[in-house]
Amino acid sequence: MTYEEARKYLEDCNQYAGELTLEPLREMLRRLGDPQDGLSFVHIAGTNGKGSVLAYVSTVLKEAGYRVGRYISPTIFSYRERIQVNEQYISREDLVRLTERIKRTGDQMLAEGLPHPTMFEAETALAFLYFAEQKCDLVVLECGMGGRTDATNVIRSTVAAVLASISMDHMGFLGATVQEIAGNKAGIIKPGCKVVALKQKPEAERMILKQAGACGCPVVTADPECVVNRKRGLFLQTFDYKEREKMEITLSGEHQFENAALALEVIDVLKEKGYTVSEEAVRAGFRRTVWTGRFSVVAQEPYFIVDGAHNRDAAEKLAGSIENYLQGKRLIYIMGVLADKEYDAVIEKTAGYASEIITVMTPDNVRALPAEELAKAVTAYNPHVQAAESIEAAVNRAYELAGKDDVILAFGSLSWMGELVRTVQNHGADRDGASDINSDTEERGK
Repeated sequence: MTYEEARKYLEDCNQYAGELTLEPLREMLRRLGDPQDGLSFVHIAGTNGKGSVLAYVSTVLKEAGYRVGRYISPTIFSYRERIQVNEQYISREDLVRLTERIKRTGDQMLAEGLPHPTMFEAETALAFLYFAEQKCDLVVLECGMGGRTDATNVIRSTVAAVLASISMDHMGFLGATVQEIAGNKAGIIKPGCKVVALKQKPEAERMILKQAGACGCPVVTADPECVVNRKRGLFLQTFDYKEREKMEITLSGEHQFENAALALEVIDVLKEKGYTVSEEAVRAGFRRTVWTGRFSVVAQEPYFIVDGAHNRDAAEKLAGSIENYLQGKRLIYIMGVLADKEYDAVIEKTAGYASEIITVMTPDNVRALPAEELAKAVTAYNPHVQAAESIEAAVNRAYELAGKDDVILAFGSLSWMGELVRTVQNHGADRDGASDINSDTEERGK
């Protein structure tokens, strides 16, 4: 099996999608020796912010000397980005070798008339095999969607169950209200773990406390109101949280203060559980955390910022970041969204800040909203909008419209951010002959 064949096999597993049940994955893992049962997990669910929290926690643990697995989705720069140990992507060779094991097991299940796992489920099994082989001390595990019925929820050895910001998203799968969605996400809480939750809307908080109570789990709450003395910046931010003063982070955006506070509470819980993490490791880990695609500057003169705001809550946070970081700047947007998202709410929250808006259709995605349809929706809030035929055309047009003191802000689905950043990189290389933006040109994450 070649790498390309391994990728195709995993993608073809989506043909087995059916009702939301974890039984096919449980059966596959049983046949593989249940590698997940020998691992310990920090399990993170939430609508927005879970990836940033994962990045903070796993980087701090690495700085503390632990061998740390990361499982993330969606990815931005490379398919292999979703499975990492100490921030190193799984190799092509290891991915092929483990996919062959997955395929043999899946073929056996089909031959016996059993349901086959989906793509995400097969990837999750592969990740557990890899983390077990790599003898990870901890795995920081991000839910793909929801919680209770998410493939990652087959684990039994959760040290900390973490709930980031919960809001409306994936309503067709998770529920029609914040309360229902929170109930699904709180399904990651299991007896024996400690719950660490961002302060939520009352209806979401009730569901978290209900599930934690049913499992006999104590709850620690990260309160954004305890984040004080905020000093904002596009490259360095500082804040105080409870007894910690002058914490430094290099991730920008207003939302990163609450994400960092939640990560601090997770680290303190891990210390209570017996993990040794010095204050020096905490501070070094926070300074060294990288998480591209979340209000990230990827080029300068003019500033080019990318963000994954794709739902109402994320759009509200993006609007807050615009007001706090880009006040008085002339803004040119590039927008690309999926048709099954709350794109009208995203437009409503953000369109009024822009001088010009360019829409694109996210490439290679059957759920993508055509650029012309998105432009038509934008006109209800801002008439200065035009549709571009490609990401490259949108980037070129944005640079034509922007002066060096203006800001280009690209946002929407994370699925096209990798291609966007590489396009900006190439544009910068064409102008300057060099670029220091991430140069991983492997296939774009889903």
